[in-house]
Amino acid sequence: MSSDQLASVLESAFENIKQVRENFSPQMTLQEVGTVTTVSTGIAKVSGLPGVGFEELVRFPNDLYGIAFNVEEDETGVVLLGDYWHLQAGDEVERTGRVMDVPVGTGLIGRVIDPLGHAMDGKGPLDFSERRPIEREAPAIMDRSPVTVPLQTGIKVIDALIPIGRGQRELILGDRQIGKTSIAINTILNQRDQNVLCIYCAIGQRASAVSQVIATLQEKGAMDYTVVVVTGGHRPSGLAYIAPYAATSIAEYFMEQGRDVLIVYDDLTNHARAYRELSLLLRRPPGREAFPGDIFYIHSRLLERATHLHDDLGGGSLTALPIIETEAQNLAAYIPTNLISITDGQIYLSPALFELGVLPAIDVGKSVSRVGGKAQRPAYRSVAGDLKLAYAQFEELETFARFGTRLDEHTRKTIEHGRRIRTCLKQPEFETFSVAEQIAVLLALTEGLFDTIPLDRMPEAELAVRDASRELPEALRQKLLSDESLSDSNRAAIVELAGKVLAPMQK
Repeated sequence: MSSDQLASVLESAFENIKQVRENFSPQMTLQEVGTVTTVSTGIAKVSGLPGVGFEELVRFPNDLYGIAFNVEEDETGVVLLGDYWHLQAGDEVERTGRVMDVPVGTGLIGRVIDPLGHAMDGKGPLDFSERRPIEREAPAIMDRSPVTVPLQTGIKVIDALIPIGRGQRELILGDRQIGKTSIAINTILNQRDQNVLCIYCAIGQRASAVSQVIATLQEKGAMDYTVVVVTGGHRPSGLAYIAPYAATSIAEYFMEQGRDVLIVYDDLTNHARAYRELSLLLRRPPGREAFPGDIFYIHSRLLERATHLHDDLGGGSLTALPIIETEAQNLAAYIPTNLISITDGQIYLSPALFELGVLPAIDVGKSVSRVGGKAQRPAYRSVAGDLKLAYAQFEELETFARFGTRLDEHTRKTIEHGRRIRTCLKQPEFETFSVAEQIAVLLALTEGLFDTIPLDRMPEAELAVRDASRELPEALRQKLLSDESLSDSNRAAIVELAGKVLAPMQK
């Protein structure tokens, strides 16, 4: 290249640089940066952020985030969402201009994540469609439809006596270690091939307990349609507080796609305690049992998001199974009464039944479903209609029979029948029963076919009836799943089949 050509190239390059420089106009961006004044257990006090909004996300050093909770004139109380051991007074904190959000999408199915959206299962980064705020408004009344479709749990006593509909909120409560989580996991396992996605949200649980649940879901193949959101008991209280909201936003994404979703909150006792801890540290005034005055609101705005959407909005549903722990069977404590009033019914587990070996230890007398009866399959209604009354009468009479009272023949038969109802309602953990199996057993029970079977042979007799139900004609099996009631001929066919297999066992 000659010297003239080189000079021409350089001249052109410098001319382009000159034009770019003349066209560039620097823009000033305003960024609020504050300072940490104090750090305590799970919270930080920050000064110098006059424009920060309530529940806005703020960023600390080392990618630690927090939510602005107490927005005051001179100081902001921030709930920390992660390990804060490195944080100290004087550190800089900056606004992000957005609220807390979580990744959502079909790529989350089968994954275990934390409330911040980080993968915890070692399967690499998450594949998500978008991010959604964890706090969202519940659907308006006009956007909702009645609950009409049953959510089968696979547990006889629930599907027959305390039915749950898709879009319902059914509280599971009882003392610790008597099978509350087992009922929720059973329900998740029964959603295989039911076109229901499941979200399991573990709030403040022991790592060993959560690992056991995940192992059960994997072993039974339930992780194929389940998302697990986990925050351990050793993590900061801020994560336990946001966990159920994050899980609900993930569930709402699928609901708005027209899918049916089941979400389990395990458990909201730990959620309430985490919020109480944060509130007391932020110097909010304590109320009953030291809980803050808005504890009812944090649970009501969470559970109001569970619903059945109108067909114009896709017709999806979100069914919530919140779990709560009672102390010494006290249903009248603050948090249990709050949640009983928010939900559409409750399943109460009794320690007395648990000690007797009646599992699941569901107290039928104290359990109720305020919606599910309308969503229950007609076949169940025709079979299980008198079962609850007969069981209640048995429990009353059994109390008197313990005193050695001389019983007349009718009372003795009622007690014997009730004992067989109780035995039939027992069910092994993580074993789900199909609709046909349940209806065959319940129909045999209501028709008195088990009354002549010795109590010690009842498990064997029930298994025989369940096995026989698989031999029912396909047309009849499909009718049990439909919205049609059982005809007299259908009932007779099931009773006849059950009678044949029970005949050799009668005493």
